[in-house]
Amino acid sequence: MNAIVTAKDVSQVYEVRRGMFAKQLELKAVKEASFSVEEGETLAIVGESGCGKSTLARMLTMIETPSAGELDIDGVRITGKDKGDAKRLRSTVQIVFQNPYGALNPRQKVGTIIEEPLKINTSLSRAERRAKAEAALAEVGLRPEHYGRYPHMFSGGQRQRIAIARAIILEPKILVLDEPVSALDVSIQAQILNLLADLQDRLGLTYVFISHDLSVVRHVADRVMVMYLGRPVEIAPVDALYADPLHPYTRALLSATPATDPTKKVERIRLTGELPSPFNPPPGCSFNPRCPYANERCRTELPVLKRHGATEVACFAVDEGRLPPARAETLIQA
Repeated sequence: MNAIVTAKDVSQVYEVRRGMFAKQLELKAVKEASFSVEEGETLAIVGESGCGKSTLARMLTMIETPSAGELDIDGVRITGKDKGDAKRLRSTVQIVFQNPYGALNPRQKVGTIIEEPLKINTSLSRAERRAKAEAALAEVGLRPEHYGRYPHMFSGGQRQRIAIARAIILEPKILVLDEPVSALDVSIQAQILNLLADLQDRLGLTYVFISHDLSVVRHVADRVMVMYLGRPVEIAPVDALYADPLHPYTRALLSATPATDPTKKVERIRLTGELPSPFNPPPGCSFNPRCPYANERCRTELPVLKRHGATEVACFAVDEGRLPPARAETLIQA
C-alpha cells in the first residue's frame, strides 16, 4: 500500500498572552509527531484529553498550518517553502466533528447544508447539486424527503449521518473522524460505526479515527497511534497493540478500559501524579513523572520511536529490556 499521509516532526505551538507586560507563554499542543497513513486503512489516534489528538485533526484537514515539520497529503506538501497547491486538497480531505448538534447550522435546511461544499468548490448547477445531495443522503441511510427539513427535526444519530453526507459529497479520499460517536447513545454508536465501515468499503476511503474509547478503536482500526502530551509514544497494528502493548502508558490506558465479561478479573494500572502542563513539559520523556519504570536516563533524554517487531515505541525501558512482559489477558477483554 502507498502512504496517502506522511508527517515528519510535525509540531503545533500556540502563543498565549497573559497580559500587556507579561511574557507570552508557548503551549506545545503537538511536538515532533512523525507517522504515516496508508491508503485505504483506518489509523486510530488515542490518548488522554489534551494529548493533541484534535489539534492533529485540524492540521490534517488544513484548518490550521503546522508550526514546524513536514506534512504531505496525497502527494502534496502543505508546509514549508516547498508548499504545493493545498487548495485542491480541500476536496481530498474532509472532517466529521464530534458533536452532531453543534456541527450543523440550525437555520439552514439539510439540503443547503449538504450542498454547501459543492457550491464553494464546484461549478455545478442547482439541479446537479440537489441530485448529488439526495444521492449522498441515500448513501448514509436517509430518505429524499429529509432534504427539505431542518436539523432540529432529527435525532443525534440522524444528524451525524447528515454530517457524514456533507463530508462525502465532494468524493474525498480521506475522512478525519474526530470522536464521531462519543456524543451519541450507545445504541446508536454501533449504527454509525457500521455505516462508516460500509462507506469505507464502497468508496475506498482512508480514515483517521480520533477517539478516547479503546473498546471502540479495537473494532474499527487497522493501526493505532497512542499520543501522550503531544507526542506519539506507540504505533502498532491493532492486534499487536491489544495483545502485547509495550509502552507503560499504553498499558495503563488499556487497563482502564471496562471489560465486557464480568467473570474476568482486570488488573487496573494506576498512574500516580497529574498530567504535566503543556506549557512546561518535563525534561526527557514526558511520561517519566508518572512512569514506574523511569530512571535517570528517562528524566534527561528524549526517547524516539524505535521498531520492536511490528510496533514502534518511544521508551528507554523497552529498548533496554527493563519492562516486564504485558499480561494482555489482565488488561482488556474483547
